[in-house]
Amino acid sequence: MDIPHGAAVRARGLGLRGPRGWAFRNVDIEAGPGSLVAIEGPSGSGRTCLLLALSGRMKPAEGQAEVAGLRLPRRMAAVRRISALGPVPGVSDLDPALTVAEHLRERVLLQQRFGGSLRALLRPPGERAAAARARLDRALDVAGLDVDTLPKAGRTAVRDLGRLEALRLSVALALIGRPRLLAVDDADLKLSEADRAAAWGLLRGVAAEGTTVLTVCSEAPGDAGAVVVRTDATASAAAGAEAGTASHHRHGGGAGEAAAPGIEAAGTRTGPTDEHEEGAADALAETGRA
Repeated sequence: MDIPHGAAVRARGLGLRGPRGWAFRNVDIEAGPGSLVAIEGPSGSGRTCLLLALSGRMKPAEGQAEVAGLRLPRRMAAVRRISALGPVPGVSDLDPALTVAEHLRERVLLQQRFGGSLRALLRPPGERAAAARARLDRALDVAGLDVDTLPKAGRTAVRDLGRLEALRLSVALALIGRPRLLAVDDADLKLSEADRAAAWGLLRGVAAEGTTVLTVCSEAPGDAGAVVVRTDATASAAAGAEAGTASHHRHGGGAGEAAAPGIEAAGTRTGPTDEHEEGAADALAETGRA
């Protein structure tokens, strides 16, 4: 039986606290390999901290979580090795001065040097180059980025990319390493309605290829086929749960196992928004490098 490429994500009572308050608390998640998981909520409600915690970049303060069977926080380093960050402001930003080709070339070289096995490093140079090219082409195809259609093709500077094109580039860079888990922040930020639909199509496509996708958004569309986790107090209060047990899931033509029965996510009750903004910033500053 083949082992699923994507990483299953499970959490019970997960919480992360900074010096000034809880960034998020009482989060429950159950998502199978190849799921699209949408972390919903207003800005300042701990969405990005949850994203970074589940990808092994921030250390939870309470509760339990597993990614691909790796327990957090004890196996954070192992989770980082099987996960990759798409765009996360302040953590994995693209360099606006570099061109698209420079970003891609740099990531391929880093992957060849640090991301492969010893056996791969010992292959003949021509074989390594062909494998790297195939991996790059696959990542670009899944991300839907056609470099030749950009204003200056590969010589287009990142600063000249539109928001959707920059998202596709970030996702392509992350996919070069064939991660089992992809984390994407602010997937729908500052996008037109058409571009927002295209962005969700992109994320569904990545999940359809077998990679589990975690994405932060203000609200996932009803047809996204996503496991939904809410991080704002309103959602939990409406469910009448002091510990944040508001649970709901949206399915519909989703990728991977996102539409499978039994996959659901529970929301979380959080404190005041201003407290979470401070707590999240402090926790990120204290707990980790990406």
